[in-house]
Amino acid sequence: MKLVTIHQPNYLPWPGFFHKWLLADVFVVLDTVQYHKNEWQNRNRIKTASGAQWLTVPVSYRFPQRIDEVGIAGGPWARKQIAAVEQAYAKAPYLDDYWPPLKALLERPWPRLAELNTEVIRLMGGMLGCTAPLLVASSMQIRSDDPTGRLIDLCKEVGGDAYLSGREGRNYLDADAFHEAGIGLWFQEVQPPHYPQLHGDFIPYLSALDMLLNVGPQAANMVRAMGEMRR
Repeated sequence: MKLVTIHQPNYLPWPGFFHKWLLADVFVVLDTVQYHKNEWQNRNRIKTASGAQWLTVPVSYRFPQRIDEVGIAGGPWARKQIAAVEQAYAKAPYLDDYWPPLKALLERPWPRLAELNTEVIRLMGGMLGCTAPLLVASSMQIRSDDPTGRLIDLCKEVGGDAYLSGREGRNYLDADAFHEAGIGLWFQEVQPPHYPQLHGDFIPYLSALDMLLNVGPQAANMVRAMGEMRR
């Protein structure tokens, strides 16, 4: 079985995003679908002394642009995010081990959101032990505009015979179409892992950055153990 998983390029994703990658043989960044405002493509959360805080990348977007067409707006957003992370995690045990390369990425000029997100995903995935190839949909052949057909095309493009969806895929994917295409359909089942955090009571569903800075090399095993895949 060659298992493919496909996900939109989220910004500083939560651990469950990387759990899918760890399970898969190929990970495809789906940057060819329409961008949606106020979701996870340009923002995520860290934990501060005041609770969860959003880190948001400002974008220049016009409906109905695809994700790979969305530009990053100007302004000191990167400097503000760097300051927020360094203040919130000043006492985190693994700040010096994992933050410098991410900081260096944020300091670079990025014209497009998808480019930034893909490199952030690639870097964080490496820190979490993700070794399966990461490919980008905009550089691949996609013939169908149908949500299920698009995924089938991408699976075929990389020689996959099984597809791993998030749990919510049960609500919209056409299972019969996958069967007719000869592609097995699997679904991810995950629960947010608990781990030591700074600043009081545990908050789930934060960026995986929070986990990396708090538990360091243990994070990879925690992510791998946070769930499974089912038919």
